[in-house]
Amino acid sequence: MRRTALSGFPVRSSRLALGLTSLLMVGGIVAAACSGSGGDGDTQSAEGAEHGVTAGAVAEEVEAVDAAAAPESSASPALNEAGDRGVIAGVDTTIRSVALEDIIFDLFRGQMVSFAEASEETILDLVDAIPPLDANRDLLEPEAQQRVGTVRYITAEEAADSDFLWNTVLVVGYVADDGQPYAFPISILNFHEIVDETLGGRAVLITYCPLCRSGVVYERVLDGRVLNFGNTNALLQSDLVMFDRQTNSYWFQTGGEAVVGPLTGARLTVLPSVTVRWENWLEEHPDTLVLSSDTGFERPYHDDPFAGLAGAIEANRRPPFPVDSEIFQDPRLPATELVVGVEVDGTARAYPITAHGTLAVNDVVAGQPVVVFIDAQALFGVAFDPTVDGRVLRFRSDDGAYVDAETGSSWDGGGRAVNGPLAGAQLRQLPSRTAFWFSYLSAFPEVTVAGVDTPLE
Repeated sequence: MRRTALSGFPVRSSRLALGLTSLLMVGGIVAAACSGSGGDGDTQSAEGAEHGVTAGAVAEEVEAVDAAAAPESSASPALNEAGDRGVIAGVDTTIRSVALEDIIFDLFRGQMVSFAEASEETILDLVDAIPPLDANRDLLEPEAQQRVGTVRYITAEEAADSDFLWNTVLVVGYVADDGQPYAFPISILNFHEIVDETLGGRAVLITYCPLCRSGVVYERVLDGRVLNFGNTNALLQSDLVMFDRQTNSYWFQTGGEAVVGPLTGARLTVLPSVTVRWENWLEEHPDTLVLSSDTGFERPYHDDPFAGLAGAIEANRRPPFPVDSEIFQDPRLPATELVVGVEVDGTARAYPITAHGTLAVNDVVAGQPVVVFIDAQALFGVAFDPTVDGRVLRFRSDDGAYVDAETGSSWDGGGRAVNGPLAGAQLRQLPSRTAFWFSYLSAFPEVTVAGVDTPLE
């Protein structure tokens, strides 16, 4: 199977350096990245532009991070006849659903190596090289604690004075079971990717891969067992590969699926969340708490090093790290079109966020009524169950609001009726995930696309 890799970029750059420096090195690509069509980097406002790709001090900070974290490459092919390596670096590779050659370790300093070739020393050195954040950090083994950051929150009022939040920065928004909303800015998640937390009494996992713009919140409980997650510093289909500290199984982030190790084939339960601009989240959740930049690490949180990545990928027609060609070149949508993915009883459907503008999509997935509110300008899509008091409502977009046909009530993007006969009612948000199209397709290859495979209603 042939895999494409980005020739216009130094393909083997680290995820951090890729966003900050390689875009600057390909002259004409920079303009395309900032003004082309497709992806979140292309709708950057004048306010947000100052937080995009920059040279100088920010690039120097990333070079310092790479220099400190980067191990020397020590490739040593060791596949046996069964195509595995036995147990290496604590990972049981005899149980897997993907080829080890398809898991790529980012070595920094312009190098990468596959799981089929990486030495045990290299694999171990790369654990948490991009440090996750863990609210229960103190419960980890001492060695792990040194590589893991802390989780703290600030209020929206305190966040107004911060340098890592601006109106158009994206946040992964999540409302806990106790009703408390939380915002996880990608300006912080760019540099940490994983947050292990317990919110509203539920063990949750906030995940984000900047290379595929995939923001997903999971319940980190499997068969009654709470799992803690770290970062392998590896990629599968250009997407983050996590590991759980209990079994050392490797997990594909967008799909929440274990692909190597004892838990192979298991999937985490996805929870309702939304990836949306800070200004939109704040308007609907003024009482939100915000992940603080006080993580214990010095990172350039005031910049978004991946702001132009989507446009650069489309300009080059190739991804930054290996992706199967049939996935990346799927003709139904541009590779970096943002989609909201909804899965019901094994059936997956993708809803493009920018392809059709702002609208409400009325749908049924595996017998489940679904309405997806999409705001193309704010770059968000969120899925709800449109059933209220036993009646399935049908919606349309009308002058910035969503209006149901049955009562004429107006609803906001958070699924709340703000006026009309149903004022005060709240739609139940459905679990979903937001990602670039190529990433969602790689996680759910049987997915159908609303507006392409099924009609928009």
